[in-house]
Amino acid sequence: MAAARGFTTPPSFGVRLLRADVEILSWQNGLILDVRRKKRRLLAVKCCCFEIRGVYGSGKNVEECKDRILDPNKRPNYRRRAPVMPFASPPTRYVPKQEKFSSRCTPRHSGPQSRDSPPKRDTGIANEKDWGISLLNDSVNESGTNEDGTTWYRESGEDLGDNGYRCRWTRMGGQSVGGTSEWKETWWEKSDWTGYKELGVEKSGKNAEGDSWWETWREVLHQDEWSNLARIERSAQKQAKSGTENAGWYENWWEKYDAKGWTEKGAHKYGRLNEQSWWEKWGEHYDGRGSILKWTDKWAETELGTKWGDKWEEKFFAGIGSRQGETWHVSPSGERWSRTWGEEHFGNGKVHKYGKSTTGESWDIVVDEETYYEAEPHYGWADVVGDSSQLLSIQPRERPPGVFPNLEFGSSQLPPGDLPSLENDETAG
Repeated sequence: MAAARGFTTPPSFGVRLLRADVEILSWQNGLILDVRRKKRRLLAVKCCCFEIRGVYGSGKNVEECKDRILDPNKRPNYRRRAPVMPFASPPTRYVPKQEKFSSRCTPRHSGPQSRDSPPKRDTGIANEKDWGISLLNDSVNESGTNEDGTTWYRESGEDLGDNGYRCRWTRMGGQSVGGTSEWKETWWEKSDWTGYKELGVEKSGKNAEGDSWWETWREVLHQDEWSNLARIERSAQKQAKSGTENAGWYENWWEKYDAKGWTEKGAHKYGRLNEQSWWEKWGEHYDGRGSILKWTDKWAETELGTKWGDKWEEKFFAGIGSRQGETWHVSPSGERWSRTWGEEHFGNGKVHKYGKSTTGESWDIVVDEETYYEAEPHYGWADVVGDSSQLLSIQPRERPPGVFPNLEFGSSQLPPGDLPSLENDETAG
């Protein structure tokens, strides 16, 4: 079968270039997905028989934190006119080692190099090429000691299960003399006869200063149980704690795409720096037919009782929609100030703007104003397919004649759930 974008596809999965509009055709014996990338080369995915389916450290006091602002450029800022309150977003205390993830596997019988740098904040979900996952083709179980006394180990294997389940994995790690510094990494790829494919990484570690961290990334290809469309879902979770002060942070990111343009993205983040804590949540939803929903909610507080925050939401379809938001502040004595605002866009060049605050200001006007909103994600289905070559090239086990997959679909979303506490976190593994 032909190969595309530099990867080899399994016999049941072909990739070819087409010039066609986005079109989904369900056939009795398979599924064809024609994907159009605007103003770029066009990619189509054909599938048959369900085969597609660092630790930040710190300013020296709370006042320094208050002067820092949560950078809105870490994700697309869809509304810039609303006031933004200051949020603590302290820079890293030191620059992590700049390592190239492409050189993950060292030659046999030589120890993997120590990777004792925590993840960076606000970096979202990395593409698979940035992780450089390179699984070993044979079973390995080896360990050793380096010249400086640090120890290391490397293992790899393959697990098989029902319904054609297959998991290839590689695990490696090491620690310093005395165990004050240690690290661990696990990579895997999974598949089964339903066409499910998964690629993932988990990393954890700690250093001599007591800083600890954990992060995981996974990318999934499967068939949606309701629409029968191919779907790709990506997620990442990261957290880190300081070993020298009361500081830490956590992030949970997720992205979902289907072959007709339906897209969902979001993140939950929170952190703490000594006496101050902050939270942020945001989400985006595109239905693939021009309807969008975007929202953000972020807030912070200090142990002295000061609280402040900002939130907004927008909904649009075919130039008609609304925006609304609130900025608020609570003093240690409990005095509250807030400003609420809203916009109604009628699609004819008229915009109704209104708002008020607790200090008595208010406005209610209709103005002539061009409505701007983004009806399509800046990164969509064609983009994620183009960046998922390693996921698509996972080789499933060959299905014996007469054996059919047991289609027991379940949610592959990592539910945000209760965010882990930063008080008693221990590094994973």
